Amino acid sequence: MLELQWPWLLLLAPLPLLIRLLPVQNREEAALRVPFFHTAADLQAQQRGAGQTWSLRYLIIWIIWLASVVAATNPQWVGEPVSLPSSGRDLMLAVDISESMLQRDMVYQGQRVDRLVAVKLVVGDFVEHRENDRLGLILFGSRAYLQAPLTHDRRTVGTLLHEAQIGFAGPSTAIGDAIGLAVKRLRDQDAESRVLVLLTDGSNTSGELLPANAADVAAQFKVKIYTIGFGSQDREIDLATLQQIAEKTGGRAFRARDLEQLAEIHNELNRLEPMEQDAQTFRPVRALFYWPLALAFCLSLMFALAHVYKGKRQITHGRISSEFSS
Repeated sequence: MLELQWPWLLLLAPLPLLIRLLPVQNREEAALRVPFFHTAADLQAQQRGAGQTWSLRYLIIWIIWLASVVAATNPQWVGEPVSLPSSGRDLMLAVDISESMLQRDMVYQGQRVDRLVAVKLVVGDFVEHRENDRLGLILFGSRAYLQAPLTHDRRTVGTLLHEAQIGFAGPSTAIGDAIGLAVKRLRDQDAESRVLVLLTDGSNTSGELLPANAADVAAQFKVKIYTIGFGSQDREIDLATLQQIAEKTGGRAFRARDLEQLAEIHNELNRLEPMEQDAQTFRPVRALFYWPLALAFCLSLMFALAHVYKGKRQITHGRISSEFSS
C-alpha cells in the first residue's frame, strides 16, 4: 500500500501558479546603454515567436516542481503486517550419541529401529514446533560438542540433529561435560530463558566434570535442566543422578521407554516451558522518494543543458547577423 509520510506538502503544488498570478509592479530605473542591444532584441523577438517551445518548457518546469513536491512528501510502500515474537526462550538440547544408542529396542511403524533414530523422530518434531525460541544443539558421547549455537533457524538445528551419527563424539557418555558446555552457552542469556533438555540412555562414564558438580554450576547460573532417561532397560540408566540434576536446577526428570512416552514427555515440556506468543507486529516499509526525485533531477539537468546549448546557438547566430549587417 502506498502512503505519503507528509501529505500536507502537496498543498505547495500550486505555489508557482499563485506566484505567477501576483501583480507585477513596474519600476522606472536608470537607462543602461547596451552595445549589443539590437542583437538582444532580435533574440528576444525570436523567443517570443517560439510559443510552442515555451509551452513545452513550462510543462517540463511544472513536472520538475511537482516531482520535487512528491519526493518531499516521502512516499513509502508499506507491506503486509509481519508478526514478531516478544521474547522467546533460549533452549539448549543435549542429545546422547554414545555407542549404546545403537540398540534396536524401539518400534516405529511396526519396525524395530535404534534409539538414535527414535530420538531424531521425536526430538526433530519438538524442534520444528518451537517457533519463537532460540534453539541450540549439543551432541555428546565421550566428549561434548556444540553442534549448533543458539539460533532461531530451527530448520538448521533439525538438519544437524538428523545428520548426527553414532561415533561422532566417542563411545562413552560424558553427561557432566554436556551440562558444563550448555551452561557456558546459556549463562549470558536472560535468566528466565536458560533451559537445558538433556537426553541420555546411560550413565556418566567419561568426561572431566561429574554430573553432580555440573548441576551445581548450572544451579549457580540459574540454568533449569530437564533430564530424560531414554531406553527400554532401567538398569542401563542412572535414574538417580538424572533426578538429582533436575532437582538441583529446578527442572524435572522424565523416563521414556518407547517413542510414545518420549513424545508425551516433549508435549509436557511444551506445557512446562510454553512458547512465547506473538506480541507485536510490524509492516515493512520501502522508501520511494528517490523515484520522483530522480525524475526531477534528470529533467532539470536536461533542461539546463538544452538552455545552455540554445543560448550559445542564438549568440552565435546574432554575431553572424551583425557581421552581415555591418
